[in-house]
Amino acid sequence: MTTLRERFLRYVKIYTTSDPHSKSYPSTERQWDLLKLLQSELTSIGASDVEITAHGYVLATIPATPGYEHVPVVAFLAHVDTAPDFNGDGVKPIIHANYDGRVIVLPDDPRQVIDPHNPMYANILTALGKDVITASGTTLLGADDKAGIAIIMTAAQQLLSDTSIPHGKIRICFNPDEEVGHGVDHLDIAYLGASAAYTFDGGAVGEVSWETFSADGAVVEITGVSTHPGTAHDYGMVNAVHLAGKLLGMLPREFAAPESTTGRVGFIHPTNIEGNTAAATVRFILRDHDNEKLAAKGRALQLICEALQASYPTSSVRCTISSSYRNMGYWLRDRPEIMDKLRAACADAGVVSYDEPVRGGTDGSRLTERGLPTPNVFTGGHNAHGPLEWVAVQDMQRGVDVMIALAKRWAM
Repeated sequence: MTTLRERFLRYVKIYTTSDPHSKSYPSTERQWDLLKLLQSELTSIGASDVEITAHGYVLATIPATPGYEHVPVVAFLAHVDTAPDFNGDGVKPIIHANYDGRVIVLPDDPRQVIDPHNPMYANILTALGKDVITASGTTLLGADDKAGIAIIMTAAQQLLSDTSIPHGKIRICFNPDEEVGHGVDHLDIAYLGASAAYTFDGGAVGEVSWETFSADGAVVEITGVSTHPGTAHDYGMVNAVHLAGKLLGMLPREFAAPESTTGRVGFIHPTNIEGNTAAATVRFILRDHDNEKLAAKGRALQLICEALQASYPTSSVRCTISSSYRNMGYWLRDRPEIMDKLRAACADAGVVSYDEPVRGGTDGSRLTERGLPTPNVFTGGHNAHGPLEWVAVQDMQRGVDVMIALAKRWAM
């Protein structure tokens, strides 16, 4: 039987970074490499109804234990892509067996250091005595969310091989493009056929999440007045790049930037800027757990753009705001039994659970909004989206234990 560790090490070596600018689905061809491998593995462990759709969803069924066919169908999901924030090509996982609290220097870039004496990385001390896995320094690791995939696949194999475990019908889904906000765009919820679902895409052991940010995107298009710089004064140049800088300078960074906020405080975050004297475009993400506060952030950005427009009447400053996803807590509050079963399953598995609002989004945000309530479960991963990402094998195993306990809880 393939071990959890072996699965994870195999998955992270496969290059699956998604592309936020792509019009394809999945957004990158390379995601198919892992998707097809997972399809094959699900077949080999004896799952039923194994398929891969045209849009890259790997679906499978774990049949109900005899006598439990009446139990509500539950789905478990994880995503195959890694974040485009940092290099995901050529991942070389390193096992730091029986971690003893030492400073971990990543060999391919010795500037990348996980130092337990640094408060930002002190969480590595929760892994004392465990087998820690990192990348080598020039890539992310990909525990987000290949730890989730390894957890689900390992638990699925155990459920399929041990018919004494009572559970109803379980649906498995591995999907692309979560990291670029399109993970469930083409997932047919009715075809998935579950009454509740759980994404394994969280952080530290015990972390369970029924709230995420609500999210909007904003695009500010600035049109300036382009003339030869030598005669710019006489012909009224308005430099769009200069206006873009003014726009960024007018943002309320002290209380509305991601690096200045924590907890339930949202932000206005510029993510991309491009342009020249004639025209410039600035892209933003807007985030808050409260929908009214999110709307207020959009209005604040609109007012800044209007003020900039008024100061430079010969220019054009246009702000367009679009909805991305909404806090799943608005719906999950009405289905408390879904989180109750998750908390109970954690207790059954010997895990102390705690509720942690996600300062981001998950596939569960969109699924819940579309009618399939889907909270998020820990995977044990830390420091996602960068070279200092790490996960402990034993922490992933706790995720396996919780998934099995959760399947049993739904059968009670």
